[in-house]
Amino acid sequence: MGIGPEIRFPFRLKKRQPDRCGYSGFDLSCNERGQTIITLASSGDFLVTDIDYSAQSIILYDPDFCLVKRLIDFNLTNSPFRAAHQQNYTIVRCTSDDWLSYPNYQVAIPLYCRGISSRNQAILAIPPSVYEQEKPIGCKLMNPRVSVPLQLEDTQFWSPMEGLVLTWSDPGCRICENEGKLCGFKSDTGSDIACSNPPSSKGLPRGAKYGIIIGVGVPGLVCLIGIISFAFGKLKVYTLRRDLNFDLPTTINLQSAIATTGLNRATIDSYPKIVLGESQRLPNVNDGTCPICLSDYMPKETLRTIPECNHYFHAECIDEWLKLNATCPLCRNTPDGSLHPCSSSTSLVSSSP
Repeated sequence: MGIGPEIRFPFRLKKRQPDRCGYSGFDLSCNERGQTIITLASSGDFLVTDIDYSAQSIILYDPDFCLVKRLIDFNLTNSPFRAAHQQNYTIVRCTSDDWLSYPNYQVAIPLYCRGISSRNQAILAIPPSVYEQEKPIGCKLMNPRVSVPLQLEDTQFWSPMEGLVLTWSDPGCRICENEGKLCGFKSDTGSDIACSNPPSSKGLPRGAKYGIIIGVGVPGLVCLIGIISFAFGKLKVYTLRRDLNFDLPTTINLQSAIATTGLNRATIDSYPKIVLGESQRLPNVNDGTCPICLSDYMPKETLRTIPECNHYFHAECIDEWLKLNATCPLCRNTPDGSLHPCSSSTSLVSSSP
């Protein structure tokens, strides 16, 4: 399980901590999924996955894990955060044919996201200088210039799975952090920042002890919720990477996919396959679209089903999935390895209506 962000000054939990516990613009909250959220004035809600108080930086994701869609209108106006380093991109939408025929396709970054891209269509991020030199024919311009916040200045390749890295300069608490002290306001009514020693319960009055217990217990509970939501978010990113890496053309050299353990070839081949007839009729009338590639089934296509849950997929889609993951991508149930079909012979679905 991953480690969620520790919440302390200048951040505070809205409606759970008083205003003096945080700085203006650093309010955090929890959404209905239990995720730790920060709201940027001009860009909306983002998932907080990491806070580095010494470096004064924060890493953000889209709560729905479709960061591409959020970048199209990303804006840090009226926000205390800035990008330490950034890379500019031109965003376009292309079909697979337009993309692969583009002379500079090797420098274009495909930004896959369910709902705004598909198996035959992708959104590309292209350096503006390359785009102006050679515009891809047939591609639709979505945003001429998007600034992507990066963690390192010399980053040559950006992946939408890396998140957005932002920094803040005010309030400046680096000295306190480096000295192992706490940063905060000097007084409840003032605005000056000062360092203080961590609280100690030894020799404190009973009232102060109760205050410390409450002050630590509430953030601890919220941190626990953040840890659970962070682990859930990592799992979704983990699954989404496998989906995206399957869809990417083999000629594009992207970052390596996350290694995982799936089923062996013999087990996958033992699952039944069918060839779809002209009627496109399946045992389940609602199974008209492959849940993995989101494409409608067409006559003469080969499908494969997982016997334990009877869900259908394109054979090529589910084969690649099961190599990496031993669960059904639709219901997440794990197939029982001891209950395999009698054979892997291919059957035909009748083409008659």
